[in-house]
Amino acid sequence: MATETPTRALFMLFGGVGDLALRKLYPAIFNLYKKGSLSNDHFALIGLSRKSLTDDEFRAKIMDSIASEADSQDQAQEFASHFYWKSHDVNNKDHYSDLKELADQLEQKYETEGNRVFYVSMAPRFFGIVAQSLHDQGVLSTNGGFNRLVIEKPFGRDYESAKELNDALTSAFHENQIYRIDHYLGKETTEAIPVLRFGNPLIEAVWNHEYIKDVQITLAEKLGVEDRAGYYDTAGALRDMIQNHTLQIVSYLAMDQPNSFVDTEIRREKVKALQSMEIYDADGVKQNFVRGQYGAGPGSVPYREEPDVPSDSNNDTYAAGKIVFNNHRWGDTPFYIRSGKKLADKQGRIDIEFKKPLVDIFAKGTKQAPELQGNVLSFYIDPKIGITLSINTKNSNQGMHTETIDLGYLQSDQRAAKVPLPYERLFHDILTGDGTYFASWPEVAAAWKFVDPVQKLWDSEPGDFPNYEAGSMGPKAADELLARDGNSWYWPNNVR
Repeated sequence: MATETPTRALFMLFGGVGDLALRKLYPAIFNLYKKGSLSNDHFALIGLSRKSLTDDEFRAKIMDSIASEADSQDQAQEFASHFYWKSHDVNNKDHYSDLKELADQLEQKYETEGNRVFYVSMAPRFFGIVAQSLHDQGVLSTNGGFNRLVIEKPFGRDYESAKELNDALTSAFHENQIYRIDHYLGKETTEAIPVLRFGNPLIEAVWNHEYIKDVQITLAEKLGVEDRAGYYDTAGALRDMIQNHTLQIVSYLAMDQPNSFVDTEIRREKVKALQSMEIYDADGVKQNFVRGQYGAGPGSVPYREEPDVPSDSNNDTYAAGKIVFNNHRWGDTPFYIRSGKKLADKQGRIDIEFKKPLVDIFAKGTKQAPELQGNVLSFYIDPKIGITLSINTKNSNQGMHTETIDLGYLQSDQRAAKVPLPYERLFHDILTGDGTYFASWPEVAAAWKFVDPVQKLWDSEPGDFPNYEAGSMGPKAADELLARDGNSWYWPNNVR
């Protein structure tokens, strides 16, 4: 098996001692360092924020951040020795000149060959300022290495703000240099969808409206808003989970087969799928989307009584909807999506429900009710990782009676522990220049154009809140959404 060539790189991380950086980003970079994807000798990282720190103080934070991942204290110290701190005001042009000077010095010291990764882990209002200043003040590499800009979500609040932000970014970086990170695209099951579909002819042959009755995507959270009210009450479930994570998963499920498995071809097919979603008018939104806000439940206070949440908040903590595609592959097959907080269980999953046989020959001519069930292919995203296929077979009773059984593969705890975490996967792809599991601008634009009419209507009308109990599976209206089509949520079938 070929050995991976370690990448040389200089990182500049804006928001260098923020919660995300310390909890997720530094451990991800460290794991790449341990595994040899990142050159042990030829990398450095500059941490940036307005905070005043010495290099040693910053390195101490890095060592705390990676303590559970390090094999030894010496290994952690060696890794942390590549980290440098720079107090930086993103609005101060002179600070970018100082940053360029330090970057040039570290590039020479660590021989990073001009490869630079700029990671902006800050409030979205700073994305454009940072990108344009990096360009205008000459911080980008010009000696043949790569320049890659990584942006955290949220990417805008609607299509117009997203376009304005994108225009600011693309005035400084080319589209192929911009990596809009979505950690759901770094999850094991999400990345397996193309392989499961296009690597198995028996699955792809029935991946269409002639065989599939409906598709269901559930991203359920057991926790409430916790300490994120300052952000969450201005975002809500629709913006926070549906516009990005959920619609990205939809695009992998709905896309046609690309000519080859390269990012440009995959993105082209994803965009075509997203652009074929029917965009609803106000009446269509009322018919096809449901919003919710959790009330009290066992041991839980209502959303409106959570710390820092306004007592009259109109924010949605739950969103469900029906997607219809205007294309030949999907015809009248609905995609149902839902995400919410304070639900019965934490579960990220996809359930593909296939149509039943046109004729149930095992019930025909007998006095028994039809017993055959539709096959269901389920993808487990989080916290379990795996796949199950529900099929019909004969049970062991006397006579011809059928039952459903699950053919399944769930990763063992041992194997799951070795699976790279999402940020590690995505950092690896950034270093190798693979944009497959990052959202391109046309994808983001199509997602916002679909979501905007829903958010606009919800913002204009007060919700009848609270409308679901904490610990339930959401508003009854979400069950009724499917019932109107003669369907029901496949999971869970014992909690409502």
